Amino acid sequence: MTTSVRDHVSAEEWALRQDLAACYRLVAQMGWDDLVFTHISARVPGPEHHFLINPYGLMFDEITASNLVKVNGQCQKVIDSPHPVNPAGFVIHSAVHAARPDVQCVLHTHTTAGVAVSAQADGVLPISQQSTFVLASLGTHAYEGVAFRPDEGPRLQVDLGANTFLLLKNHGLLTVGGSVADAFLAMHTFESTCRIQVAAQSGGGALTAVDPAILRGTAEAMRVQTGGLGGAFVWPALLRKLDRTAPDFRA
Repeated sequence: MTTSVRDHVSAEEWALRQDLAACYRLVAQMGWDDLVFTHISARVPGPEHHFLINPYGLMFDEITASNLVKVNGQCQKVIDSPHPVNPAGFVIHSAVHAARPDVQCVLHTHTTAGVAVSAQADGVLPISQQSTFVLASLGTHAYEGVAFRPDEGPRLQVDLGANTFLLLKNHGLLTVGGSVADAFLAMHTFESTCRIQVAAQSGGGALTAVDPAILRGTAEAMRVQTGGLGGAFVWPALLRKLDRTAPDFRA
């Protein structure tokens, strides 16, 4: 597929494609990618229930606005593309999108810190400021093997509920957002939480827990921190970074 895809989609979809391609590049730059595995999906505006997903087999630092593939809810291509897609990998994403019309973007990772915390019996511990944001909106989903069976979808939907964060036990991390920027900021918080937890535990000393009462104020704290903009507060700066380091994401 060439950049001519821009001539065949709406301005709104093209903007979304650039945001999603940026998210893939940022995930790669942050070291959260897992070769060509895992996915970030985004719902295309409109009544068709179409989604954008990565061409399967490309590294995340190869993703561009044009080579993202548009699929339906069954991960079947709705715009011709020379690139393959991974229907099995879309199972988690399609389940979330089906249950959460408020969600535009679903971001899933297999980072070392994320999987390490997901394997711990107590999961996320309330031991950092970052963890308070996660724990205020966290679901947990038990491991059922590699997630390619559609029958797992309803259980995953229940476990996510209305939350922003989902700990996939023995598997990794998942965040959702009303925009690509929101899902990315949530994952940055989730990943930081897990890295801090693993680092704190490696010291071998007793850990200090945050007062549970503080969790009740995290939504307001995040609103203040981001000027009420959520992920949109940091997104322009992240795009400027990519324009300096990997501007071809927009192609």
